[in-house]
Amino acid sequence: MATKKTSIFTLSERITVSAALTDTFATIDLGSYVDVGDRQALQIHSVEFIFQSTVAGGYLPGALGGAGSVQVQVTDLNRGGLVFADDRALVASGILNYDPDGFMTQDADMYPDNFGKGSDDGRYVVNDTLYLTGNTNALTPGEAVNITVRVNASIVSLTAKDFMAIAIQSTAADN
Repeated sequence: MATKKTSIFTLSERITVSAALTDTFATIDLGSYVDVGDRQALQIHSVEFIFQSTVAGGYLPGALGGAGSVQVQVTDLNRGGLVFADDRALVASGILNYDPDGFMTQDADMYPDNFGKGSDDGRYVVNDTLYLTGNTNALTPGEAVNITVRVNASIVSLTAKDFMAIAIQSTAADN
């Protein structure tokens, strides 16, 4: 299906959520990696989420101020906010839950598809932008939560049929 053109590399972007119950957005430009003419796509192998307070290494529970959660999603189409798990544009999502008794958990959904072996694992993206959305339902006034998104990917060449199938699926997801 795909021929690798590069080894795995990491793209990263940070979202700074400074208002509770408000979606905050960022993008990762893929224009240098995706090329329609050469049937070149980005193969996403994994996505990692790192949650921090306003200051790198700062006290995250202080920023949240109480029981709450921080959500983050990565999509390959601009949906304008958080999406449901059955949305075809969803690449990855994660959540951090916190309560004042010190209980904190972080979970990432099973995205991208980590099925298959070797060079076939991951998700192929042919769109030229990844869209990041972050949100929290609790925030201490004057504080912010930083969410760093790290995308581990490689560049691949697809056959004409495979590239067309992924492009059609992505276009169908846009409706």
